[in-house]
Amino acid sequence: MAQRVTGEAVAFDVQPASIMLRAAGTIIDAIVYVGALGITAWLVTWLAGDAIDPTAMRALGIAGLVLFLLGAPMVVETASHGRSLGKLAVGARIVRDDGGAIQLRHAFIRALMGVLEIYLTFGGIAALVGLLNDRAKRLGDLMAGTYSQLERVPHYQPNLAPVPPSLAQWALTVDVARLPDGLSRRMAQFLAQAHGMMPATRGRLAASLAEEASPYVSPIPFTPAENFIVAVTAVRREREAVALAAERAHLDALSPMLAGNPHAFPDR
Repeated sequence: MAQRVTGEAVAFDVQPASIMLRAAGTIIDAIVYVGALGITAWLVTWLAGDAIDPTAMRALGIAGLVLFLLGAPMVVETASHGRSLGKLAVGARIVRDDGGAIQLRHAFIRALMGVLEIYLTFGGIAALVGLLNDRAKRLGDLMAGTYSQLERVPHYQPNLAPVPPSLAQWALTVDVARLPDGLSRRMAQFLAQAHGMMPATRGRLAASLAEEASPYVSPIPFTPAENFIVAVTAVRREREAVALAAERAHLDALSPMLAGNPHAFPDR
């Protein structure tokens, strides 16, 4: 996951597609375009028969290569704002470096360089360049200022574990300050993935997170580190839910005054 900044100075987290996903999507697209070229060439040969001379056949072959290996990818990516059949299959989309939708010039540069780095070298240049940068960009992406953004991400499953019974009384009086966003996110990720960790790794991460969260909690209970993380997360979640419900009730109570006319002024 990486942070990108848009032209309006708004930061957001995105996840670039890995080189393996990009390779799979590229193979699917290449099969489609080359297959369409082959079928078209067969149809032209079958319909024309012996009536077409070799010079015209070579000209049609060159036109077909330009149409299916350059024109078709460019049109598809421009019309679909960075999507193609292969990218739909792997859940990716081509976007600009600032996260915006690509335009015709971006698709043209990518398609033009794709003839060299994908078809003429069987993907060798694309794979080599993709391995040398952190967002798996191929040469066409570097020249066009684009990259492949992964859009099919796992659905977030929030951790809703309650306060452990041994800490129920402690939870009634504990003071838990607002945790930093980064720490809260890492605690949530740990609780979601703890069941699949090795015991040593699980204990070490739990101890590290508990030590990091301790300055925001008073008093500190005598309990295993993982129980402490579960309890702190549950207390913060429940208290924030109560605060949000109270805020909503307050806004609902003010709604008639905010939306109504002053002093029963007639609504015309």
